[in-house]
Amino acid sequence: MAVLRGVKAAIIDLDGTMLDTMGDFEVAINRMRAELDLSPVTIAQIELMVGKGSENLIRQVLALDFDEAGVEERFPQAMESYQRHYLDINGQHSAVYEDVEAGLRAMRDSGLRLACVTNKPLAFALPLLKIKGLDGYFEVLYGGDSFAKKKPHPMPLLETCSYFGLEPAQVVAIGDSSNDAQAARAAGCPVLTVPYGYNHGVSIHETDSDGIVDTLLHAADLISTQNSAI
Repeated sequence: MAVLRGVKAAIIDLDGTMLDTMGDFEVAINRMRAELDLSPVTIAQIELMVGKGSENLIRQVLALDFDEAGVEERFPQAMESYQRHYLDINGQHSAVYEDVEAGLRAMRDSGLRLACVTNKPLAFALPLLKIKGLDGYFEVLYGGDSFAKKKPHPMPLLETCSYFGLEPAQVVAIGDSSNDAQAARAAGCPVLTVPYGYNHGVSIHETDSDGIVDTLLHAADLISTQNSAI
């Protein structure tokens, strides 16, 4: 995979890539819905909505019950409730995917610089990484509220490349969805995708990436192999 030759850093997504956080979403969303006297929603429903930031998520959840005007009328209350409940249970119903820490360690030990870039708000993302013991691997963390645009816009990836002082071609993006792949393509970064996360109900095989990796450890091995071939 020649596109990975010369890669010096990796930008790694959070939800669906490093952590299975669907349980946290389910609890926080359904506590919010209970406050609004709405019936619970299922993980299967939530999986189709996750990935484009909290505002988009809550609007989609409300749209299950209300028209556009009704959604906007209830959005402030729903958003406040969701954020309050999410912060209360953050990390309690989530789990680290297999070989994530081994993969991060292998990347770091090979000399790759690491960033976590997520559409999750920083107030959720930072404590979550700390709770799961992953925060120490990353030189920088950017959330969905760090910049004016979120993934799939390239801005978060381009800003991270700028932080590293590297060209986009030297920074691989690793994620689980079309958001990550589209942002990487637009930024000019190579991109690898994992098959086990949340991709809006669409097979990851339909996403335009440079390759599918089973785990982050697989990604680390792949990058290392290509760099050693230079």
